[in-house]
Amino acid sequence: MFAPSRPDMVEVTPGSVTLHDRRTSTRWQVDVTAHLLGRTPVTQAQYRAVLGVTPSAAAGDDLPVETVSWLDAVRFCNALSMREHLEPAYTIDDEVTCAVGSTGYRLPTEAEWEHACRAGSTGPRYGKLDEIAWYAGNSGEQPHPVATRAPNAWGLHDMLGNVWEWCFERYDPDVYGDYRVLRGGGWSDPEWSVRAGVRRRSHPTFAIEDVGFRLARSLP
Repeated sequence: MFAPSRPDMVEVTPGSVTLHDRRTSTRWQVDVTAHLLGRTPVTQAQYRAVLGVTPSAAAGDDLPVETVSWLDAVRFCNALSMREHLEPAYTIDDEVTCAVGSTGYRLPTEAEWEHACRAGSTGPRYGKLDEIAWYAGNSGEQPHPVATRAPNAWGLHDMLGNVWEWCFERYDPDVYGDYRVLRGGGWSDPEWSVRAGVRRRSHPTFAIEDVGFRLARSLP
């Protein structure tokens, strides 16, 4: 069981990643600085230990927390930061802003997420799909405990499959307004959707049973 104590974070090395939007057929390169990223998605036990509730549709301490909105994830990050006496990363007013230089918990940027997911690999996935991910072909139509599939080369589990993961950025503000980026694919998705480069979007208040999140922290 993954205890609801301080999250297990992996130091991700700096690098660069080329992001791709299939809808607009655009590509752009982003430099990524060294940072910390959760070894697994946030679990139900971890979420409950901080906020006192478990919103998930499925029940299990080691299952990834799901049915959480982007705003829920942001609030969790701030609450965990305060619990550990860290400066909260987010200011939550009419608009959510991220404090530059804060080492509190936050959501990863889209570039950080894909850079970490790939872990130096260049193909659509960092391993054989059935070995690394819970998806429609092997999940039995339900989420599974975290870290029960093989990790990538940097020791990160469930970067693909199990639950989609919220990232901080807006998907395309000119077209979709405040809709935020989701990455990684989930337990109900077909094979083509569970790839390192696939992007999805949703409103920051949207919550459904195959969407969760993973923690990040900036390094001093």
